[in-house]
Amino acid sequence: MTAVETQTLLSVRNVVKHFPIRSKGLVRRQIGAVQAVSDVSFDLAEGETLGLVGESGCGKSTTARVVLNLIPATSGEVLYKGRDLTSLSRSDLRGLRRELQIVFQDPYASLDPRLPVNEIIAEPLRIHGLYSDGGRDKVRQLMQTVGLKPEHGNRYAHEFSGGQRQRIGIARALALRPKLLVLDEPVSALDVSIQAGVLNLLDELQAELGLSYLFVSHDLSVVRHIADRIAVMYLGQIVEIGTAEQLFTAPAHPYTQALISAIPLPDPRKERARERITVVGDLPSPANPPSGCRFRTRCPKFANELTTEQQSRCVEQPPELTDRGDGHPVSCHYAESRTLL
Repeated sequence: MTAVETQTLLSVRNVVKHFPIRSKGLVRRQIGAVQAVSDVSFDLAEGETLGLVGESGCGKSTTARVVLNLIPATSGEVLYKGRDLTSLSRSDLRGLRRELQIVFQDPYASLDPRLPVNEIIAEPLRIHGLYSDGGRDKVRQLMQTVGLKPEHGNRYAHEFSGGQRQRIGIARALALRPKLLVLDEPVSALDVSIQAGVLNLLDELQAELGLSYLFVSHDLSVVRHIADRIAVMYLGQIVEIGTAEQLFTAPAHPYTQALISAIPLPDPRKERARERITVVGDLPSPANPPSGCRFRTRCPKFANELTTEQQSRCVEQPPELTDRGDGHPVSCHYAESRTLL
């Protein structure tokens, strides 16, 4: 894929999402907050795929749900075609639901086991009053579009394989002809060979239907094959954004470098000779994140390369997401590009 230079479809501005921590007992008072998402901003253009990556617990799935207003933001703006989704009424937001859809990580848990597949796919059409206008034919066409046989529409979700169930979920999301699809770990539960088929399907659908994707994943190697740009999250914040080529050829944030360093190479000689950047320790609690740079407690650069004065800056001053040129912002006081693959 190549980056698409076109009109901005989605703008996320300074989004914050905190979940309250309450005391036990009859009177449950708030005693703290889990800072799941902290001041996240990014843009998504029409026809573009933005990958949102990071380890488990970094806030990427919460960000995806806030974007669709499935959970309310604590603060910030989510602008879709210039309209702030966080300030819309339920009736106004309902009208936009047709253009904003999501595909969940677990296809089996997201499909109603009591309904046959044709009814699962038809459900959005019925909810929005569109089924009477050739709904049956639309369902058959959607099943063909995602590579399923229409004659199997009377089967139930448990009668399909994992990859087929994810295709059902994609067909359901496409029923209302959306403009934006949020894909929350759509292939993480699938075998590698099945992953490739689903990713190829998403690529074909984007070209055919002009879709925009927000693709959430913990696997950089998967995101590399589908995303135009990639945003790397750590502990509720975006630490680096760039094109897939920029991030894989010249990653600048130590966390991004560690993620790319962990991707195995098929050539054994190159694999043995390559530079390794490892992250030590566990992810800090989002209820009590470190001061200054949130990554400093696990940062190999902080531990091995910086002077005491430079370390003090990391401890005291949170780094800003600063553009290094060519649309490649990095949130690190001492960012330095490296070649790792």
